[in-house]
Amino acid sequence: MKSITIEGQLRTETGKKATRQLRSQDLVPGVIYGGEKEISFAAPSMAFKTFVYTPEFQKAEVKLDGTTYNCILKDLQFDKVTDKLIHIDLMELVEDKKVIADIPIKFSGASKGVKEGGHLIIKMKSLKVKSLPKHLKEQIEVDITNLELNGNIRVEDVKEANYEILNSPRIPIASVVLTRQLKQEEATAAPAAGAAPAAAAAAPAAAAAVPAEEKEKGKGKK
Repeated sequence: MKSITIEGQLRTETGKKATRQLRSQDLVPGVIYGGEKEISFAAPSMAFKTFVYTPEFQKAEVKLDGTTYNCILKDLQFDKVTDKLIHIDLMELVEDKKVIADIPIKFSGASKGVKEGGHLIIKMKSLKVKSLPKHLKEQIEVDITNLELNGNIRVEDVKEANYEILNSPRIPIASVVLTRQLKQEEATAAPAAGAAPAAAAAAPAAAAAVPAEEKEKGKGKK
């Protein structure tokens, strides 16, 4: 799994005043959870750029005063006006301690429903899982080859070894729906299909009427 390095410094002071001072120096305050104790630190905002502004799931090696902490992202806070990163929470990876993480989904295969003219709708881009750090990986692969028109793949359909998936099992993560063109074609085909049996039923009635007319003509000749 991809890993980036973040070099920062331990924070000895906390509170609003100390936090404002850090941000004025373009430093982002943060906290590392999950280890023996919580670690308060700060690092340059640019150090988080490739870690925060990406859809990829990755680890961070946070180096603070000679000690390295292996972490994953836990939570973020952004300024409501400027949208700048103002706080970050990380989770330390401890070998024998399970962690909760959001793992991106990678869809593979060509859906049957799409081949038949349907439209693929992606409803979830990641799954929340609980696992040991050694089993964490960049993505969960979901094969959509057998996904048919009007079909769904749900959370419960994803089978991933060593992961406890925490999302509700019935939530759909992908579906194939009818396109507008297919709906129009079906709407046009329906009346035509109904007309065929009606025509077939009318044919015997018309055939039965012919002998009756001939019978009337026969009576007139006598």
